[in-house]
Amino acid sequence: MLQRIGCVQSPTFCQELVDLVLYSFLGFLVEVVFARITHNPKRDRKCLYFLPLCPVYGLGVLLMLALPAARSNSWLLFLWAALSATGAEYLMDLFYDRVLGVSFWDYSHLPLNLHGRVCLLFSFFWGILGLIAVRLVHPLAAELVSRIPQAVTLPAALFLALDIGFSVFVLRRDGTTDALMWYRRLPARGARHSLPEK
Repeated sequence: MLQRIGCVQSPTFCQELVDLVLYSFLGFLVEVVFARITHNPKRDRKCLYFLPLCPVYGLGVLLMLALPAARSNSWLLFLWAALSATGAEYLMDLFYDRVLGVSFWDYSHLPLNLHGRVCLLFSFFWGILGLIAVRLVHPLAAELVSRIPQAVTLPAALFLALDIGFSVFVLRRDGTTDALMWYRRLPARGARHSLPEK
């Protein structure tokens, strides 16, 4: 039965999985570039323990694509992208705060914000990103689905689920997003341990 789960037998599952991972990864890259441009002191932007992903972007784009009628009109698509992604951002931050006890972003210093979880300025940015994602990126991303080997889909989904589950555990345990930066605790490459002097 497990062998029959794949892109051929379950195209919708495979496409949504690819979209979720792809746009979560692209969102991570957007966050990294944005942090560099704005000189934000928080340069590590990933939201999972192992994978460099920001799930709010993946969820946001999935919601953007959930209304096919909006794709026919750029203004409608912009509005729907802004509203749907802002809703996803609010719910994700609410989950992080109430369930995990952490916060990945805070807009309380920006005007027209709602509980510091969302704000009008970033809703505008979501609308722009939605136009780019749906009009330019998604047509290319859709081609990836047909090229994914059937045997890859289930292991990828399982690893993603395990990473999400472990990330939830670590964040709840430590109560800080710094817990995801495990790689900072690794010894520097080429570092040598000095021998005690005799």
